[in-house]
Amino acid sequence: MNHPATTRTLLGQPVGIATLFLTELWERFTYYGIQSLLILFMVAPAASGGLGLDDQSSSSIYGLYVGSTYLLGLLGGWIADRLAGAQRAVIAGGLLIAAGNTLLALGTTAIFFVGLLVIAMGVGLLKPNVSALVATLYPEGGARRDAGFSIFYMGINTGGFLGPMLVPLIATAFGWRFGFALTALGMVLGVGQFLWTRRFLGGAGLTVAPEQRASWTPIVGVLALLAAAVLLALSGVVRVDAALLASGASRAVSLLAVAYFVYLLFFAGLTGTERKRVLVMVALFVASVTFWAGYFQQGGSFNLFAARYTDMHILGWNAPPGVLQAADSLFVIILAGVFAALWLALGKRERDPPAAAKFGVALLLLGCGFLVMYFAAGRVLSGHRVLSTWLICAYFLHVCGEMCISPVGLSNMSKLVPPRFLGQAMGMWFLSLALGGILAGQLTGEYDASHLESLPALFLKIFWYGVIAGAVMLAVTPLAKRLMAGVK
Repeated sequence: MNHPATTRTLLGQPVGIATLFLTELWERFTYYGIQSLLILFMVAPAASGGLGLDDQSSSSIYGLYVGSTYLLGLLGGWIADRLAGAQRAVIAGGLLIAAGNTLLALGTTAIFFVGLLVIAMGVGLLKPNVSALVATLYPEGGARRDAGFSIFYMGINTGGFLGPMLVPLIATAFGWRFGFALTALGMVLGVGQFLWTRRFLGGAGLTVAPEQRASWTPIVGVLALLAAAVLLALSGVVRVDAALLASGASRAVSLLAVAYFVYLLFFAGLTGTERKRVLVMVALFVASVTFWAGYFQQGGSFNLFAARYTDMHILGWNAPPGVLQAADSLFVIILAGVFAALWLALGKRERDPPAAAKFGVALLLLGCGFLVMYFAAGRVLSGHRVLSTWLICAYFLHVCGEMCISPVGLSNMSKLVPPRFLGQAMGMWFLSLALGGILAGQLTGEYDASHLESLPALFLKIFWYGVIAGAVMLAVTPLAKRLMAGVK
């Protein structure tokens, strides 16, 4: 049985929030620190310490990595709920992340990819469960819990800002491996402080109730199959084509989503009203996938654009290209409160836009960001290197879009589904991010450095995806509002 967290407070908040804030800060430090280097390291020539892979393979691997971190979060949540408890899942996840980053720093090319797999497994264990532990600190719910999650959210974005700021600097000064070593050190610090201060969490998330406990057998079986597949790949018995694997993964995840929504609509015993709400869930899911497939270009085509075509001389400083990704988290920190106040103000006037409208605006803003990059790529095509302000402007527009979709997406998925399917609805939201991540890598792979005209073509293509999807969402908003009747 879970015991409540300690009642000790710090500035009116449970002191355990500091434990979780720092854990998430260091996890995001490592995650975004890796993301700022990953595709650049893979395409860098072996002579300069990189892997020397082609752009398409590197893009596919990037997409698979991003997508798998969200996909494995579904399994990580189940392991915590049914087998290990949230605290042990966080510790195990942190140790896996630290070990994976160490493999990136020390390993050969083959070991590097094993390291990415280990990191993805670690993120899948840690990320959903550290968030779940935040909720346990506030059993009363209400505004105090909202404040606690706001503090936690600041930890996410502080780590997301510091990782891309510091890791590329170390990698530029001392070499790629030292950059990855820094991310490993960051996660070690995160796990260390969690172990040192976890007493402030009490028994929350420490054990699993006997009636909820499941068997480890399926997990052991999956791990055995995964280990066998890795050994076959490392031994050369099975040749892995990253682009083909990414294509297969996107199809498999898409089929899983279609199958689940078909089940909900026709075989879950829902009422007519509930089925109408599921149709809105389908629209939000598709819009979410479209948004994240564009948004996750930050670590793909945008990172390549910064390295190859951007003048990184900023205020007298020759900045590494990866540091521009820090702008994303910085804008989130600045804008989160602004958009929260905007929604509250509109809500008081009973003018708060419905979810479908917010998703539509998010997609339009995404498209606008890619229109900016289309014109920037046009200047590159005419032989110019462009200022970093082009990318920073695109990041700003995309974060404005994120403020319209990210805070409301999970909330509305939970409201639309019947309570008995609540956990599955959470899983479907993260499945949309996973599919978006995989597709982001496939889209980046359409850019061919030997045919530079493919770059503005890629940005224009995503612009049209965003604008058309956004227009459709705005057009169906009145219908969606009727289908959501009774949902506040």
